[in-house]
Amino acid sequence: MANLDKQAAAADAPPSSGPPPFTPPPGAGHPRAVFAVLALGVFVSTLDVFIVNIAVPAIQADFADSTVAGVSWVLNAYAIVFAALLVPAGKLGDVIGRRRVFTAGLFAFGLGSALCAASPSLGFLIAARILQGAGAAAITPTSLGLLLPSIPPRGRAAAIGAWSGLGAVGAASGPSLGGLLTQVSWHWIFIVNVPLTAIVLAGAYRVLPEIRDPARPPLPDGLGTLVLIGAVSLATLGLVQGHAWNWDARVIGCFAAAVVLAAVFAARSRRHRAPVLELSIVRVPAFALSALSAALFSAAFSAMLLANVLFLTGTWHYSILRAGLALTPGPVAAAVCAPFAGRLAQRVGPGLVGGAGALLFGMGSVMWVAFIGVEPAYWSLFFPAMLIGGGGVGLALPAFTIAATATLAPQTLATGIGAQTMFRQIGSALGVAAFVAVFGTPTAATVISAHDDVRWFMIASAAGAALALVLIRHRRPGRTGQHPAR
Repeated sequence: MANLDKQAAAADAPPSSGPPPFTPPPGAGHPRAVFAVLALGVFVSTLDVFIVNIAVPAIQADFADSTVAGVSWVLNAYAIVFAALLVPAGKLGDVIGRRRVFTAGLFAFGLGSALCAASPSLGFLIAARILQGAGAAAITPTSLGLLLPSIPPRGRAAAIGAWSGLGAVGAASGPSLGGLLTQVSWHWIFIVNVPLTAIVLAGAYRVLPEIRDPARPPLPDGLGTLVLIGAVSLATLGLVQGHAWNWDARVIGCFAAAVVLAAVFAARSRRHRAPVLELSIVRVPAFALSALSAALFSAAFSAMLLANVLFLTGTWHYSILRAGLALTPGPVAAAVCAPFAGRLAQRVGPGLVGGAGALLFGMGSVMWVAFIGVEPAYWSLFFPAMLIGGGGVGLALPAFTIAATATLAPQTLATGIGAQTMFRQIGSALGVAAFVAVFGTPTAATVISAHDDVRWFMIASAAGAALALVLIRHRRPGRTGQHPAR
């Protein structure tokens, strides 16, 4: 972030005939300090997404009579609440103050982490994860809303790039760090968050400004948020409990109720002054296709994260630490490839780049189905499949965002990014649920077949994501017409 220092110094220089000198918001600290506080907050909440997957076998072993279906709610509760609250939290920050919402999110995330670590039961852990997810949803959108006004204009591109890279860093370090902490106890994956959030809270009150939207926008749609949570939760419940309920009327009832609530959510989004989802941007074909791609790909990706952990620990009998280290090359490959995705998208279009990434991810799964079995073959088979799939993830995820925003007007970009992130989180929750539904409760004799079935689901989802992206008509971001704001 050396550019931030230079831009801050330039801001203090005497005014010239060029643009007016940059004036940071009242109460803002040095740009480098602002970035450090916000970056650590986002990193902690992002890391939590990847670090918990590796602990699933240990959590299941620690709670008597728990099943994979039950423990999957530790992942799904977080993803569902995060998805539903992400956009409303950002809008609430515009109304009552972004620093206020950011610090409230940090407090909720830290408290949720402490409660997770002290959980006496699986149900208590799931409830604490809901609080964590709510906190993370408040941290993510307000962090960018606090960062950009505090950075001189010429340093904002570098700041956004570094801020966006936090996800790749969290993904790359999550498996190995999660394995290391879980080797001691799974409680430590949550305990470590408590002092980190305390440090960020202290820094936030010291260097972050309080920023509100001077236009005084309306409060976000609280009821619509609850309806969305209900719709996704019911769809997830139907998938997770499908085997246990023998796919009977209860499952059909869950899906039917989810459809009804989704219709209610759409109706509220059409009428409310500050809806969770701006339907006007969904009507933009490029955005709709990219959001669909993001949801499908995230479903495949989240299923892979859980499948890999359970396979390495359950079938190849790796320790948690060894499994975490074994899974690290995939996220590292994604982090290496991600910076090239934007450059390629400028040349050939985000649709082709994202589609190619999704197909690479699918190729990694095809290698699994074709060659990987009960006998461990990490370096000859699993490792190359991880590199190919991870490279695909690195190309696909940035392309989704570029494709989603390429045809939106500047005033709707933040809304579009928030909505696309929401679709990705919903896809993640449904992907974990689909894993549980497809995987079932296999025996030692059928476990490879069950894992193959999961891989076929991943291949189909990735192929669907690739197809939707390729259908996007534009070739280069910014060359198509701009969609008007709502």
